[in-house]
Amino acid sequence: MSEPSVVLEDAEKASRDLHHQRTEARSPIDSDLDLGPHGRDSIPASKLATYTRDFERTLIKYNIEARGVRRVLPHERQNLTRRSYLQPFFLWSSINLAAQNVTLGMLAPTIYLLSFHDASICAFFGSAIGAAGVSYIATFGPISGNRTLIFARYTFGWYPSKLLVILNLILLLGYSLIDLVIAGQILSAVSSNGSMSIVVGIIVVAIIGWLITTFGISVFHTYQRYAFIPQLIAYSILYGVSSHNFDLSSPSQGDPRTVIGNRISFLSLTLAAAITYGGAAADYFVYCPPSTIPVALFTISLISLLCSFTFTYCIGIGLASGIASVPAYNTAYETSQGALIVAGFTDATSPRAFNTAFGKFLAVVTALGLIANLVPPTYSSGIDFQVLGKNFQKIPRVIWNSVGVVIYTACALAGQGHLAEIFTNFLALMGYWVIIWMGITLEEQFFFRSRFGFQVGIGNKECRRGWGQTYDWDLWDQPEKLPHGIAALIAFLTGWAGAILCMAQKWYIGPIALLVGESGADMGNFVGLSWAVLVYPPLRWLEIKKFDSSDILGIFSKTSLSPSRLGKMRTSILSPLALLLLTPLTHGYTGDLTYYDPGLGSCGIQSGPNDHIVALSREIMQNGANPNANPKCGSMIGIWNPHTKTKHEAKIVDTCVGCKTFDIDVSPALFKQIAPNGDGRVHGINWGGNKVGG
Repeated sequence: MSEPSVVLEDAEKASRDLHHQRTEARSPIDSDLDLGPHGRDSIPASKLATYTRDFERTLIKYNIEARGVRRVLPHERQNLTRRSYLQPFFLWSSINLAAQNVTLGMLAPTIYLLSFHDASICAFFGSAIGAAGVSYIATFGPISGNRTLIFARYTFGWYPSKLLVILNLILLLGYSLIDLVIAGQILSAVSSNGSMSIVVGIIVVAIIGWLITTFGISVFHTYQRYAFIPQLIAYSILYGVSSHNFDLSSPSQGDPRTVIGNRISFLSLTLAAAITYGGAAADYFVYCPPSTIPVALFTISLISLLCSFTFTYCIGIGLASGIASVPAYNTAYETSQGALIVAGFTDATSPRAFNTAFGKFLAVVTALGLIANLVPPTYSSGIDFQVLGKNFQKIPRVIWNSVGVVIYTACALAGQGHLAEIFTNFLALMGYWVIIWMGITLEEQFFFRSRFGFQVGIGNKECRRGWGQTYDWDLWDQPEKLPHGIAALIAFLTGWAGAILCMAQKWYIGPIALLVGESGADMGNFVGLSWAVLVYPPLRWLEIKKFDSSDILGIFSKTSLSPSRLGKMRTSILSPLALLLLTPLTHGYTGDLTYYDPGLGSCGIQSGPNDHIVALSREIMQNGANPNANPKCGSMIGIWNPHTKTKHEAKIVDTCVGCKTFDIDVSPALFKQIAPNGDGRVHGINWGGNKVGG
């Protein structure tokens, strides 16, 4: 392709070339070993660090991605074209046109006793809900340049977010385990009389997936750009040769309440299978430029996810619906779910079936297609190991990927005979935490960080139309400037409590879930989400008021509602509805406060050290050819110091060249009033004004 893709396979190469032009101390190797925000290495020199740097230099020599969790800065990314928006569609299609989703669809008729009609509808809506959540998280890759669970720190803080990392690692490795088992089953089924052991198939696919992942994001995206093509052909053929065996008339089994419960449980399962990609969705788009349009990325991802999930689920539902009437299907399913896929291609009684050899060839294509589903969780697991802490960052991503491959391969070998149990118990259970986290993240963005997230004109060129504008993405590795995470953690645990009461698994059915039918109804996703989003807003409001989250962008700073009036409304704000109505009236930014000696500013206004004036960053001011004509000049901003609980006002008269986007520079007299005990720089000052994006 002559034009760069959205993730741009040569983005990592461009990043390496750019850094090689700098000093050796600022190479991408060193910067992944936890460099501080000013480029100073925060890890003491050691033999381990030396060996690690040497190893990563070797990786770069052989064109292997060495970057770990370090943020991808805007200048390290590449340009965006219209054609490049196709890459997310190819990526998600390749990932989800996989036998894993076919075998998941088989559970609807065999475990939940649903008809083809009921199961297909549940699969569609479950996929739609889950895909929407994944697509939302994916948009933060281009905006932030941060990996997915680095982004989680902006809600859960430094330490509580580690819980999400651990849960996501379990999820990623568990998904990879399932991929290996299904691939092993299919390859074993196509071998002569099952002569090839499932173990061999598991090991072969694991090695191929490890090789692709080892080379990093460039090879990853190149592979995913084309991997969907043979899968689409193979599954379309599978539809054609097996669809006449689908049972489209038999109703769902059980009394009405049991059928309702089974519908809810299968819908929850398909939702969980889709939404679990949310824990890694942004990882694959961090090389997209900040100019990527969030709505476009969201829409393309949603369409691709929904189509690929529904397509493969319905194949599995159809194949399993024919088990009762097609002896070959029944015999194959007794062997394994993978064997049923092979039978769909090769059933000798079918007038549309291919000869055995070609049918088995297509089955092998579907087995190898699982590699495209295996690569993303393997890649992201290496990233997530590093997110656990600075000591984990000392070990390269490639090593962590290898550790992950060893873990899930060993588990696949041990659990190869229990695929249905893993699906019905593991997938639904792990989906609970993802949907709870997404709900909290949505509230954080739309209630606390923006006026519904579509504010314009703040001057942050790294964002479009305000999406993600109120996050300071440079704080990703500064624990003291991130939220405490207390509110998010309590809301998260509250959501989990609701999920436990309403979950329906083979080994446990919650007391509320038991109220629906004989087998219960798995409502854990929905109840867990609703409980979490109900308690998070008041807890977050109290956290900000009590502890001050340094990164929150001044929801009390520029307002038609002063902090005192907000305090008087503390009773009503505990209602989420009141918070929803109140939040759009509040907006602002957060940054460092410094002072300077005023004079003639860029606005053409002469000021002195005792005047209440302020200089804003170049990104906020956005001066044109004539800075004196800037419409922001002379307007007022409100400044709120959460440490002293005091509010002040200042006139915009100048541009602060050395300030970060949301920092402000004031006169000495005003600085002393705002921060009497300040030593020249005060963090976490909230501010805002009508002409600067509020």
